[in-house]
Amino acid sequence: MRAMVYRGPYKIGLADKPEPRIEHPNDAIVRVLRAGVCGSDLHLYHGMMPDTRIGHTFGHEIVGVVEEVGSSVQSLSPGDRVMVPFHISCGSCFFCRRGLFTNCHNVNANATAIGGIFGYSHSTGGFDGGQAERVRVPFADVGPQIIPDWLSDEDALMLTDAFATGYFGAQLGEIRELDTVVVFGAGPVGLSAARSAWFLGAGRVIVVDHLDYRLEKARTFAYAETVDIRSHRDIVVALKRMTGGLGADVVVDAVGAEADGHVLQHVMAAKLKLQGGSPVALNWSIDSARKGGRIAVIGAYGPVQSAVRIGDAMNKGLSIRANQAPVKRQWPRLLEHIRAGHVKPSELLTHRFELDDIAEAYHVFSAKLDDCIKPAVVVGEG
Repeated sequence: MRAMVYRGPYKIGLADKPEPRIEHPNDAIVRVLRAGVCGSDLHLYHGMMPDTRIGHTFGHEIVGVVEEVGSSVQSLSPGDRVMVPFHISCGSCFFCRRGLFTNCHNVNANATAIGGIFGYSHSTGGFDGGQAERVRVPFADVGPQIIPDWLSDEDALMLTDAFATGYFGAQLGEIRELDTVVVFGAGPVGLSAARSAWFLGAGRVIVVDHLDYRLEKARTFAYAETVDIRSHRDIVVALKRMTGGLGADVVVDAVGAEADGHVLQHVMAAKLKLQGGSPVALNWSIDSARKGGRIAVIGAYGPVQSAVRIGDAMNKGLSIRANQAPVKRQWPRLLEHIRAGHVKPSELLTHRFELDDIAEAYHVFSAKLDDCIKPAVVVGEG
């Protein structure tokens, strides 16, 4: 089958790989219809994530049709149209029983913190992802969900990670009625967090970014106030002025490892591998929150140390919550919002590429060409 393969930083291509097969009675084989290219895929593409091996297939946002199921699978049948959460979970371990599906204890022998993720390096289990014609889905009774007839493939695709992660970020912030919420990053996840903040009772939402077209999307999709980092010498001072000198009640870091910052931080992160990316966005979040405020971290960082201002966070009495989003836990509520017409997640998709053009998709997204906010890969038809 054809699949995207990693060949080194900034180098990907298309190759023929063996067809995935049933390896366990709980497996399913899914023929991919749509796959997303996620901002966190760019961390892999740029060489920021450890143990990203040559030949690995990326892609953790997957919508497709079930082709084959293992002998133990009961909830799916061949022909079902499904959305597949980016995380792989056993459904029965200590953490899964508590809804912490991204921290599953039984699917990733390479780490103690995170569970398994499709197409996200061997540090998250080494599972090949869905930027391919077919993908093997372990624990098929736990993760995938049959897509309702009324939901489009592209809206479903956004629920497999980006929009559900943004909603989860708003939840992590424990937004209370009329809270002021600041979101760092106007990529798909940040925009989703900003839009979701309104659902949870926010009184004011401010999105911070440095690209005009993304700030415009924050105004039109998330109905947020916007702040252009380039227009201010000190973004923290600007946000303090906008919030009566106090700071925001809730700050969402939707940027993660590749925030622009001091050149030394990027050398330490990208070249020497001494920290899990630039800590700039997280430090801005700590400084921009009011005393006693709350910070939600949903941007992806590497699993090694970063020069984070944890002392400032402690002295300000901040609550910091962070995790990879257990997206399946968000689906029932998000499906209600979509069906009621409150939001259409696929409005964040700006570009569509054929699988043959996967290298171009990454280049356009990485270089932020053609006002690209979120690309989808069209692999097959239902």
